[in-house]
Amino acid sequence: MDTLLIAFDSTQQALRAEMLLEYADIEIDICPTPKEITAGCALSIAFPSVELEQVKRIIVSENVEIRGLFEKTPDGYDRIH
Repeated sequence: MDTLLIAFDSTQQALRAEMLLEYADIEIDICPTPKEITAGCALSIAFPSVELEQVKRIIVSENVEIRGLFEKTPDGYDRIH
């Protein structure tokens, strides 16, 4: 299963997103932000790619501030949103 990553500029936004996504029953994993992704926060959230649309809906509707959504590639990470 493909996994996508949300990077954040603040820990507060990362923790808020964690709470919202868990409440929506999306399987997530808190992980360190990969060094290839420049972000203001050391925490990122990994989630199954099949949940992308629901994750985007929650982020937009709840005004969660993110650095971006990324997918892992053989060369590192590509921004997808």
